[in-house]
Amino acid sequence: MTPAAFGATLPGAMFPFFPSPSLAAGYVLACVLLAATPGADMALFLSRTLAGGRWQGFVAQAGANAGLVVHTFAAALGLSALLAASATAYQAVKIVGALYLLWLAYGALRHGTGLKLKAGNSGGGLRGAFLNGLLINLTNPKIVLFFVTFLPQFIDAGDPHAGAKLFVLGFGFIVITTIVNAVVILVAGRFVAAAKANPRALRLFDYGFAALMSAFALRLAWSETR
Repeated sequence: MTPAAFGATLPGAMFPFFPSPSLAAGYVLACVLLAATPGADMALFLSRTLAGGRWQGFVAQAGANAGLVVHTFAAALGLSALLAASATAYQAVKIVGALYLLWLAYGALRHGTGLKLKAGNSGGGLRGAFLNGLLINLTNPKIVLFFVTFLPQFIDAGDPHAGAKLFVLGFGFIVITTIVNAVVILVAGRFVAAAKANPRALRLFDYGFAALMSAFALRLAWSETR
């Protein structure tokens, strides 16, 4: 393919990436909120940072990101294969995904944040920090289940570029969560002190997460009834 031909096909392949600007904003907001919501991975980054310094926190984050890359490939390849086999089955995954997002919203309101720090968690040095981060994501089935149910909410079954877009969305989430968690690691001491001084403030993340997941589920329900 000549450069001119490639340039002519690029707009059709890449634009518009999202069906609407509001959905694009929703994706970015969801990624930021998901990354900022305290969980097991953030607890690991903070524990490693407080016990062994920022380098341990960043290396643990690198390990966790490596796990997310694996999940991104697994989810994108699996969903692409499913879409190629049956658009109806892909749509069914989106509906099941909407129900799962509602369940996550319910869990966030009922159980709250998962921020539980472990004192003195610096064993194994940088290698141990990386392996901790890698394993905390690779061994968590909820992550791949979330990827499989979350990413399809932004891709139409009839989109000829669905496979490529699933990869982009997955890696977009990794980029956003890397930025958010890097900021958390840099201010780890103040973040933990603020969380301990005002634990109710963490509930704001739970409410925001629940509201956003519910909104995505309701959007899908509304689009299916049109």
